[in-house]
Amino acid sequence: MSVQRLPGVVLTDHVLEVPLDHDEPGGERIEVYGREVVAAGRERAELPWLVYLQGGPGCPAPRPLGRESWLSRALDDYRVLLLDQRGTGRSTPANRQTLPLRGGPGEQAAYLAHFRADAIVRDAETFRRRLAGDDTPWSVLGQSFGGFCTVTYLSQAPEGLREAYVTGGLPGTDASAADVYRAAYPRVARKNAAHYARFPEDVPAVRRIAAHLRAHEVRLPGGGLLTAEAFQALGLMLGSGNGSPTLHHLINEAWVTGPAGPELADAFLHAVQGHLSHATTPLFALLHETIYGQRSVDPGPTGWAAQRVRDGLETDAAFDVDTALAGDGPLYFTGEMMYPWLFDTDPALRPLKETAQALAERTDWPDLYDTERLAANEVPAAAAVYFDDMYVDTTHSLQTAERIRGLRTWVTNEWEHDGLRVSDGA
Repeated sequence: MSVQRLPGVVLTDHVLEVPLDHDEPGGERIEVYGREVVAAGRERAELPWLVYLQGGPGCPAPRPLGRESWLSRALDDYRVLLLDQRGTGRSTPANRQTLPLRGGPGEQAAYLAHFRADAIVRDAETFRRRLAGDDTPWSVLGQSFGGFCTVTYLSQAPEGLREAYVTGGLPGTDASAADVYRAAYPRVARKNAAHYARFPEDVPAVRRIAAHLRAHEVRLPGGGLLTAEAFQALGLMLGSGNGSPTLHHLINEAWVTGPAGPELADAFLHAVQGHLSHATTPLFALLHETIYGQRSVDPGPTGWAAQRVRDGLETDAAFDVDTALAGDGPLYFTGEMMYPWLFDTDPALRPLKETAQALAERTDWPDLYDTERLAANEVPAAAAVYFDDMYVDTTHSLQTAERIRGLRTWVTNEWEHDGLRVSDGA
């Protein structure tokens, strides 16, 4: 057990072996990692535990550099466990390098089917029993997808919880994947409209880049293919507090003039790669739509719901590259949507294309939420709901809030999903 000291904090590593399938405790086992954080000088204090569940899916817990951000406030009252959810960070990794050890795409998809919120909650319970004790509940703080996991926790193991906090992560308990994206595209369209109202010069600038990408094959420094649709995916950042100005600066530094004339700058392509690559978070792409699968809501496959909704003309025409370029209006960026072509353009995902397809075709996903248990909830719970959240639908969140007995909500339009203040004019 490794212990490190950083400014104001003491960190302790914890690694537990857990069943891949908690319903088969004698079967294959994987490792799950958690980093304990306690305020310096309070290492031996009797403090209650708070487990932090990161957003995602497929993202590791934050790596603290000291007593900072929300963690500083939490350490006043708690001993914090930053959990690397299965498959991420220092937990047994799941990526293009390791998944082939499982076998072919079918075997890989079957393996990844055990990486949703229900398994994450049971991993957390294993940690709770080991660290806090069988009869000692702990607190949970879930951000974004971590909030989805928290609602699953309240559904499946409320006896393990002393209290529950959610920030920007109340899921639609009865929303299918298609429902999620039908609600998402109008929100993303509003973010686009606000961005272009703030930076009207970006309309021709974006059109110029997209037209160039339609006419030329452009490779990113790591070998990825920058298509016009991949360029649109930079809109993921529009849901963050500083995303709009960041995107504006990126767009307006796109070009340099070389011997053959204007071309996309190396610095631009390198920055774009940093935003688009899933090398560090492959499960974010692989599992993204699976987190909405529930047999009682829709027993069928999630089936590339974001693409199906887009193809079904249920979105603003400004999202279609060719339609937008044929006119003189803005081309809209997309948001938190995973499309099949992503597994052709991103080198970190390309070897997993058939695995992604197998997951998209998988049916009969187990339910993640127990509405009767939520209606009878006795765990003190509170949730921050960001009214203009681009990633999580406010209507779905508030409907779920009404279904969780005793849940207190704070609804605000002052903050974005990432906890940063809404930028002026955005």
